[in-house]
Amino acid sequence: MIRANEQAIIFTDEDARRLPHPHDDVIVITLAIVNYTARRMLIDNRSLVDILYYPTFLQIKIKNKLLCLVNVSFIGFGGMKVLPVGIISLLVIVSSDPRQMNKEVNFLVVDYLSSYNAIIGQPTLNSWRAATSTFYLFVKFSMEYGIGEIQGDQLAARECYLAMLAMDEQM
Repeated sequence: MIRANEQAIIFTDEDARRLPHPHDDVIVITLAIVNYTARRMLIDNRSLVDILYYPTFLQIKIKNKLLCLVNVSFIGFGGMKVLPVGIISLLVIVSSDPRQMNKEVNFLVVDYLSSYNAIIGQPTLNSWRAATSTFYLFVKFSMEYGIGEIQGDQLAARECYLAMLAMDEQM
């Protein structure tokens, strides 16, 4: 449902003020999951699920018994079949001072090697009413009292990319 007082989400050249251009970096942000600051969160508009990698799940220090078992698989990066360890609903805090949004996110927890801690996909981006821009490396989202925003971390995106290349070489 569209709200009558909803503001338009726009991106301007001011949003790109700190970015060297041209670039082809992905959007990588930091979010709080429960009480854990999760860096290296990939924003992926093409992902049909939200993914939390198992090492990150362990760092959050949530009991395994809170994972709900699921009987589903999906195709991951590189076309490999991935079987989740389980699914869990966790509070994610999207902070963009002075605006903050708290939302439950249903993560598929996967035991898979990645340089990212998690992937935020279509289900969460849609629940946030988010718009993304890879050119500006920004995620903007509609809130009751304005537009919230999170700028991607270009350095983290490049570090994750290089780490993934190194992992591929080791395999």
